[in-house]
Amino acid sequence: MASRIRLGIIGLGRAAGVMLPSFAAHPDIEIVAAADPLVAARERFASVFGGAVFADARAMIEGAALDAVYIASPHQFHVEHALLAAGAGKHFIIEKPLALTLDECDQIVAAARAAGVITLVGHTQGFNPALRRMRAIIESGELGRLRMMNNLVYGDFLYRPRRPEELDTRQGGGILYNQVPHQLEMIRVLAREPIRAVRATTGIWDAQRPTEGAMTAFVEFDSGVSASLTYSGYDHFDSDALCGWIGTGGRLRQAAHGAARRRLAAAGSGSETAARTARGFTGGGAVQQAPPCQPHFGFLLVSCERGDMRVSAQGVEIFDDAGVREIVLPPCRVAPDRDLVVDEFVLGVRTGQAPLQDVAWGRETMRAVLALLHSGQQRREIMLK
Repeated sequence: MASRIRLGIIGLGRAAGVMLPSFAAHPDIEIVAAADPLVAARERFASVFGGAVFADARAMIEGAALDAVYIASPHQFHVEHALLAAGAGKHFIIEKPLALTLDECDQIVAAARAAGVITLVGHTQGFNPALRRMRAIIESGELGRLRMMNNLVYGDFLYRPRRPEELDTRQGGGILYNQVPHQLEMIRVLAREPIRAVRATTGIWDAQRPTEGAMTAFVEFDSGVSASLTYSGYDHFDSDALCGWIGTGGRLRQAAHGAARRRLAAAGSGSETAARTARGFTGGGAVQQAPPCQPHFGFLLVSCERGDMRVSAQGVEIFDDAGVREIVLPPCRVAPDRDLVVDEFVLGVRTGQAPLQDVAWGRETMRAVLALLHSGQQRREIMLK
């Protein structure tokens, strides 16, 4: 391997647009190639990074000198691209969800193990500094054992510009494949034990957006630790209102109830795919300035035997017998969660030690996602163990 990890990018959409600054800033990463079917995306990549460009993933993997790849293609292509990477002996980061079915997930896990490559599934919320500090507090026993978690997320997910498959559950559309994995990632990182059972209700409330846009779920872990998860992407209430209007990335924002619906209605039909492309790497890239606050994903309250915790603007707020106190964390980097994803991946490649959030971990998250989906459809509890 070269002194720096030579990285190729598969898919130059929205995910790549927000991850590329973290890759580019890392001293151990060299971005050398990208693959995307859109000519405009390839042209912009070549102008920004000067690397080789390809129209498809196979051509890049076979034609470029790579050590690793970042898979940010649409969900339905994840299994194909992961198998290509593993088959070529390339380490890889793959965006969530790992794949659309458990069979596809199993294929990816088996291929990665057979190839001996380092893998990481990019559930970035599990890398948030405040969440990691909460986990350290749980491990220390300072507040006693973990007992309960509650996560409430309301936003505009369903009314951002979408490609047709993003509104089709069978092709990985809707909140179950796109947003709920973040919620599961957070509670799994905090609990660090298998999920025993789930019960969910899900909602498809807009015939023009015919995929799941809302969910309320109860998740039980092996030890009896429980979690309630609520998500709504219908763009009425916004849960950032409960977080001082600090956005997911740690930046202050304006109240925006219903704004995405209004923009979509004003744009009219036939323009969503173009608008979706414009929001990605092709349309201009990502914010470079460090955020003033800690990132978060909705309102998260974590309850232990002797106290509760939540993400605050600058760190972690603790509520216990002594009252309320705040642990202030160091100032954020440009994208603290994504920067830590890259750090973890580089460490794995350098040491050969698999990250916690490898493809086997991603497979278990996907198993829980599918159980929640089926629970909502069948209106019953589903046992995972």
